[in-house]
Amino acid sequence: MLSQQLVNGIVLGSTYALIALGYTMVYGIIELINFAHGEIYMFGAFVAMLLVTIYKVPFLLSLLVAMALSSLLGVTIEFLAYRPLRRAPRLAALISAIGASIFLQNLALFIMGPRPYNFPSPFERRVFNLEIFAISQIELYILLISFFLMLGLHFLIMKTKLGKAMRATAQDKDTAALMGINIDKVISATFLIGSAFGAASGVMIGVYFRSVSPTMGLMPGLKGFVAAVLGGIGNIPGAMLGGLLLGVAETMGAAYLSSQYRDAVAFAILIVVLILKPSGLLGKMVQDKV
Repeated sequence: MLSQQLVNGIVLGSTYALIALGYTMVYGIIELINFAHGEIYMFGAFVAMLLVTIYKVPFLLSLLVAMALSSLLGVTIEFLAYRPLRRAPRLAALISAIGASIFLQNLALFIMGPRPYNFPSPFERRVFNLEIFAISQIELYILLISFFLMLGLHFLIMKTKLGKAMRATAQDKDTAALMGINIDKVISATFLIGSAFGAASGVMIGVYFRSVSPTMGLMPGLKGFVAAVLGGIGNIPGAMLGGLLLGVAETMGAAYLSSQYRDAVAFAILIVVLILKPSGLLGKMVQDKV
C-alpha cells in the first residue's frame, strides 16, 4: 500500500536526516566533509546496546549517554584530526577525515569482532492499526525523537547566542573572530551537536533492526551525505528535507522495484542531483545557510 510505504520511508528518512544534519553543520562552518561521521553513528549504537544489554540501563537514558559520549568522540576527532589541518589545503583535511573513519572502524572490529550483536528492543511489539497505514511503537518513538531533535536544533540555531555565533562563523570566520566570537569553541560545539545527532540515529536504527556491528556506519554514513547534498549541503532545513526524501525514495524503490536496488537508489539520486542541481533542492551551497 502506498500510504504504508510512505510512512516507512518517513521513519527511515528521519534517521537519515539526523545523520545529514551532522554533515551539513560541519560543512557549513569549516567546509569539510566529516567522513568519520558514520563511525560516530556506529559508536553511539554500540554504547547504547552495551548499556541496555549488560547494565540494564533504561533505553532513553542509554540514548542520552550514547549521545553524550559520541559528542565527546566527535570533539576529540575535530581536535586531533581536523584542527591541525585547518589552514592546510582541503585535500589534506579530506584525507585525514577518511583516515579517521578507517581507524575508528578497524578499532571497533579489533575490540568487538566482526560479528553483529543483537540489540533487544526495549519496546513492546505493539502496532497501531489505522485505516490507511499501520505504525509500530518503535517507529512512533523514532519519529518523535527525530523531530524533537530537529526542532530543538532549529531553535538553537535561530534563537540562541550560540546559534547566532554559528551563523556568523559560517558567513565569515575572520570577521566573526574580530567581533569577539571564539571560533574554536563554535567549531567544537558544531562537532558536538552533529555527533550527538549521528549517535541518536545509530541508536534508533540499532533498535529498529535489532542489530549493531562495527561496519554498520558505512552505508548510512554515505546515505546521510547523499541526503545533505540532496537538500543543499550547508543548509540545515535542506538536510532535514533531503533525509526524508531519500528515505521515502529508498523505501519506494525497495517496495516497487526490488530490495536489491535499495542502496542503489541513494546513489542514483546523488548522480541526478549533481548533474541537474548541484546546489541541492533548497538553494545554493554556501555557508550562510547554516
